[in-house]
Amino acid sequence: MSKTLARHLNLSGASNFRDLGGYVTHDGRTVRWRQIFRSNHLAHLTEQDIAIVRGLGVKSAFDFRGVAERAEALCGMTDVTVHSLPVEPTVVAALRAIAETRPLSKDDAVDVMRDSYRGYVQDNTERYRTLFAHLLEDRAPLVIHCTAGKDRTGFACALILHALGVPDEVIADDYLLTNQFYKRDTSATSELPDHVRQVLGTVQAAFLDAAFEAIDDDYGSLDGYFHDGLGLGQAERKALEGRYLQA
Repeated sequence: MSKTLARHLNLSGASNFRDLGGYVTHDGRTVRWRQIFRSNHLAHLTEQDIAIVRGLGVKSAFDFRGVAERAEALCGMTDVTVHSLPVEPTVVAALRAIAETRPLSKDDAVDVMRDSYRGYVQDNTERYRTLFAHLLEDRAPLVIHCTAGKDRTGFACALILHALGVPDEVIADDYLLTNQFYKRDTSATSELPDHVRQVLGTVQAAFLDAAFEAIDDDYGSLDGYFHDGLGLGQAERKALEGRYLQA
């Protein structure tokens, strides 16, 4: 029987730092604990946080932040190899454009978030393909993150769990755990109204659904996306399962 460990690690300088392990797949295997973690950015880790992350054996970080985002808040662990996979943010610029013509609503925020998730598929598949190439090569425990660790990271983690054969409803529940563990930075200044920022500070099933709708539209199916978009044929899928699943 798989050992049950803490999924969420309550770090002082990072929120939403979670383990993807412990989920049972369709065929009864289990995602290995303490191999793949997800988080918001790692620039504000305390010394105690760093000791915890080092204790987990994390050697690599896969950073989906855009170029400017990353430059403003570099990883706080010099002994972690950072792989930059920049997915440039689009949400705030899109909302500002709308705000020039009329007041923003919550629905505007949801629509823009859904568009950004479609963009992960339509404009940034190469970044996610690179992630999976690394997952097939890198045996060390690793962490995947962006700025908030909820959207670009959330899509990446959903793809990983799908590739490993975790059921849809479990993946959806894991994605929504962000609403329990992510702490929005209330000190960050923004001209956006609070009801819009509240939407941006959460995840909704409708956001992730938009990405998978784009996958169906552009690739015909999730299997088609894995094969043609992410370079995961049957051999690669089996190798991924061998690395990150246990009986």
